[in-house]
Amino acid sequence: MKKLHIASISTALVTFLAGTAFAHFGMVIPSENIVTPEKKNVTLDISFSHPFELKGMDLAKPKQFYMTVGGEKTDLLPALKESKVLDHQAWKEDVAIKRPGVYTFVMEPNPYWEPAEDISIIHYTKTVIAAFGDDQGWDEPVGIATEIVPLTRPFGNYAGNSFSGKVLLNGKPVPGAEVEVELYNKDKKFEAPSDYHVTQVVKADENGVFTFACPQPGWWGFAALNEADYKIKDPDGNDKGVEIGAVLWIYLDEYKKK
Repeated sequence: MKKLHIASISTALVTFLAGTAFAHFGMVIPSENIVTPEKKNVTLDISFSHPFELKGMDLAKPKQFYMTVGGEKTDLLPALKESKVLDHQAWKEDVAIKRPGVYTFVMEPNPYWEPAEDISIIHYTKTVIAAFGDDQGWDEPVGIATEIVPLTRPFGNYAGNSFSGKVLLNGKPVPGAEVEVELYNKDKKFEAPSDYHVTQVVKADENGVFTFACPQPGWWGFAALNEADYKIKDPDGNDKGVEIGAVLWIYLDEYKKK
C-alpha cells in the first residue's frame, strides 16, 4: 500500500508539472494596439512561447497570417520575415494602416508536435487593433475553427479592468470552456510565487462566456483549449490527437498622471 501511495503521488506530481510547464501560447504582438496619425505603421511579432516564463519554441512559417477590417480580408503571409523571439524561430511583419477601422490580425500555425504531451498543437491566434478613432466591429467573429470573441472592447483599457470573452468552437459557444491566462512578462519584472501562479485559469459559463480581471499593465493572453475532432500523424506516422487553441491577446494601459 505504501509503495502504491508513493507511486500515485509521483504520477500526480508528473501530471502537475507537465500541466504547468507546457502552457503554450501562440503570440501575435503588435507594436501598437491603437493607431494614430502619429503612429501609422505597426510591427507585429509572431511566435510560440511561454509568455510569463519567457521560454520560446521554434515556430515554423505559419499556414495563414492575415488581417480583416470591415469584412475585407488581406493576406499578409507573403511579406512575413523570419526573426527571433526569446532566441527561437519567429516571424515579423510591418503593416501600414491607411484608413480608420478595427483591424483583427489572425495567425494559423502549422501543427506543432509536442512529444511531452503526445499531441499536435494548433493555436488560432488573434489580436485587435483600433485605428484613427474607429471602434466598430471588435465584437464580431472572424470565422476561424476556434476563437475568443471579445465582449469587452479589446483596446483602450486600463490595468485592473475585467475582460470578458466568448469561446467559440466551429462557430458555436463552448459551455464550461477552460481558459488559461498569462501576462507577457516581457521585461522580466515579475516572478511567480508558485507554479500555480504562472498560468491563471478561469472557466466559462454555460454560454461559453468568461470574465477575468487583469491586475497589471501589459499584454495579456487568453487561451481556450479543446480537442479537435480529427487526428494528425506524429513523426513516427501514428495517428494522434490534436489540441486546438483559441488565443486572443489584448493590451492594458497604466493610468497616466498629469
